Amino acid sequence: MANNWKTKPAEELLDAEVLAMPEEEYMNDKQMAFFRHKLVLLKQDMHNNAGETAENLREDTVVVPDPADRATIEEEHALELRTRDRERKLLKKIEQSIARIDAGDYGYCDETGEPIGVGRLLARPTATLSLEAQQRRELKQKMFGD
Repeated sequence: MANNWKTKPAEELLDAEVLAMPEEEYMNDKQMAFFRHKLVLLKQDMHNNAGETAENLREDTVVVPDPADRATIEEEHALELRTRDRERKLLKKIEQSIARIDAGDYGYCDETGEPIGVGRLLARPTATLSLEAQQRRELKQKMFGD
């Protein structure tokens, strides 16, 4: 698996293959294309979810005489809308990450300029801070509030 990535197109690479790439290959063209593809798929998935939500809300607008049933339906709608709102915010981060790939800045910490790391980017493709910088930021927020 060590050198499989050299012959495969970026869209066919597995997370494990990207993780197995040598450190000196960090954010090479294949990795950039791999993460771009991953982000584009995530973006498409969210757009599909948003369409399904709109469809579900239209279908569920029947009049229900029982107050308990009506409350359950309203709670389900509220939960789905909160989820979509979270996804909307994530969509902005995805678009920013794609722009960072296009600019060649993707994969490097905004604060320190150090590599974020492939493992962290696989877990959170929209990460803009290294793990250490993120921990420092969260500690400051915990101590001093937002």
